[in-house]
Amino acid sequence: MDKQNEEKIIGALKAQSMTKVEVIQNLWSGYGEIVRYQIKGADVESVIVKHVKLPNSANHPRGWNTDFSHQRKVKSYQVETNWYKSYSEQCDANTRVPECYFVESLDGEVLIVLEDLDAAGYPARKSSVSISDMEVCLRWLANFHAQFLNINPTELWEVGTYWHLATRPDELEVMDDRLLKEAAPLVDQRLNDGKYQTLVHGDAKLANFCFSKDGKEVAAVDFQYIGGGCGMKDVAYFIGSCIYEEDCKRYETPLLDYYFKELSEAISVKHPNVDRPTLEHEWRNLYPYAWTDFHRFLKGWSPDHWKINSYSEKMARKVIKELGVQL
Repeated sequence: MDKQNEEKIIGALKAQSMTKVEVIQNLWSGYGEIVRYQIKGADVESVIVKHVKLPNSANHPRGWNTDFSHQRKVKSYQVETNWYKSYSEQCDANTRVPECYFVESLDGEVLIVLEDLDAAGYPARKSSVSISDMEVCLRWLANFHAQFLNINPTELWEVGTYWHLATRPDELEVMDDRLLKEAAPLVDQRLNDGKYQTLVHGDAKLANFCFSKDGKEVAAVDFQYIGGGCGMKDVAYFIGSCIYEEDCKRYETPLLDYYFKELSEAISVKHPNVDRPTLEHEWRNLYPYAWTDFHRFLKGWSPDHWKINSYSEKMARKVIKELGVQL
């Protein structure tokens, strides 16, 4: 990061100086990096800086190097700046996200300066989880979906998630599963036409949740694909990021029951006039559609991916049959 950007951050924090501590993550396709900085002479001792510098061409690990995919990424970073500018302050202790200290999008560069969640009491990252760990994350999702229920996603993705059909024409085109390809727009439409819409995180995988030391609370990061949608998109994607196929069927009902219990409690407080049983009925019926929607993306993007399994295939065939799709 150049001196000019450092001076902007120092000014925003009213600090004396900042020192690079470590690179936490290089961004997808070489678009930048996420770095921890030590801060001197300010109210905070450290911050996380997401610095995006958009290249003229990308080096995608799976070969999706089209201008279409580049523009999708460009928009995703603009969406994330809009999220932190206009929406993130609406989150509370039940929907913990990092505080944003400074955000700027200018001349192909994006600069987002965030609270260091490690220092704030969320230092744990998990690559494998228990059911109780999953419930902590599902509680966060339930409260998040309740918080933003029926909100208009202005300056975010109109339809959230990084695998949204309209943003993935290349992957759909190369998919070999003809029945699923035929059903894809109908699945997408069913999800988008639901009466109850909210903001979906859009990339609610396990890696984007930061756990407290005791594991009883989480905060979420990475809001590049936040937008409108059915909450089941986040829930199906999250569950699929945590457990293998043999456990998906086993834990599907108890995990969904837990999520809807937490959702109902949150909605009763935030939206007391919403018909909670009707919402739950609609979203439960859309869970297989949300799972199939992501399955469709995977089969085009990475046909040998480990998440393409018998559970997902059975879910997709059930949805295709329900839609009456035939070749």
